[in-house]
Amino acid sequence: MQHKTKPPPFIVVVGASAGGLNAIIELTAQLPAGLHAAFFVVIHISNGVDGNRLIKRIGEYSGLTCKMAKDGEKIRSGHLYLAVPDKHLLIKEERIILGNGPVENRWRPSIDTLFRSAATAYNSRVIGVVLSGLLQDGTAGMLAIKKSGGTCIVQDPAQAEYPDMPNSVLSNVAVDYCVPIQQIGIIIKESVQDGIPKPHPVPQQLKVESEIAERTAVDMDILKDIGTHTVFTCPDCGGGLWQMKNDQMVRYRCHTGHVYNQNEFEQKQKEALESTIWVALRMLEERKQLMDKMSKEEKNKGWTHQAESKMKRAMELKLHIDRLKEFLFEARD
Repeated sequence: MQHKTKPPPFIVVVGASAGGLNAIIELTAQLPAGLHAAFFVVIHISNGVDGNRLIKRIGEYSGLTCKMAKDGEKIRSGHLYLAVPDKHLLIKEERIILGNGPVENRWRPSIDTLFRSAATAYNSRVIGVVLSGLLQDGTAGMLAIKKSGGTCIVQDPAQAEYPDMPNSVLSNVAVDYCVPIQQIGIIIKESVQDGIPKPHPVPQQLKVESEIAERTAVDMDILKDIGTHTVFTCPDCGGGLWQMKNDQMVRYRCHTGHVYNQNEFEQKQKEALESTIWVALRMLEERKQLMDKMSKEEKNKGWTHQAESKMKRAMELKLHIDRLKEFLFEARD
C-alpha cells in the first residue's frame, strides 16, 4: 500500500544574485536532513550556465536532497529545489510550476516571482531569505511575505559580498532578522521547530499578481483593479505601464507581464535611450559619408554649386553628430 506524502509544513525561499552562490552553499551546509521544510532557491545566473553543476556544488555540503526544480513536481520536506535558468520558479499549492512568463526586474527566474507565489500559497508558513546581490530583486517579494504573515531574514549587508539586495530589503521591509550568514541556518531550524503558526490572510492584490505570473498576458481590466495607469510605456514591449497600488516601493507592470521597480525601470529607460542614440549616430554618420561622396563626385564633374551644397550639408551633419556624442556621454553618467 502506497503512503501519501504529506506536504511540508514550512516553505523556505532563498534569493541571491552576485556573490550569492558561496552564501547559498554556506547556508545550506547548516541545514540537516529531516528538516520539516522544503527549500526553493533562485540565483541570478546567465542562461548558458549548467544548473546541474550548481546543484551538485550546493548538494556536496548539504544534508538536504538537492535537485533542479521540475514542472509539476510534488513538494517534499527535506528537499532543496533550484530554479532552472530562464524559467520562473513558482509554488502552487503542493506543486512546482516552471513559468515562461516575461522577465521581472530584468530576470527570469525572478526572486520576487518566487517569493510572491510562496506567500500566496503558504502565507504565515513561509520563511524568506535574501542574500548577497546587486540591485533590488527580492524586495517586493519580501514585502509580499511580510504582508502574508511570513518570516523575513536578510543577510547582514556588512558581510555580503554585494550588499545592494540586502540593503534594498532593509530600506523597504521591517524584517524579522538581519544577521550574518552563519546565523541564518540556526534561525530557520528554530523557526520550523516552534510549531505551525496560525494562517494569515493574504492581500487580494498579491493573489492576483501571483496568478498573473502563471500566464503570458493579462486582461487590462485586472490591471485597473491593482494599479494606476501611467504615462510611461514598457521598455521591453512598448505597452502601457500601471503603477501598483498599496506598495511601499514603486513598481510598474504592463499587461504582457513585464514588471519593474522604479530603479530597474530607470535603468531600462537609460539603456533604451542609449540604444536609440547609437542608431541615430549610425544613420547620421552614413548620411554624412554619402554627402561627402556626392560632393566629391559633383566637384569632379564641375558642378561647383551642387558640390558646395552637399559639402555644407555634410558639415552641418558633423555638428549634429558631435552634439549627439556629447549627449550620449552625458546620458551614460
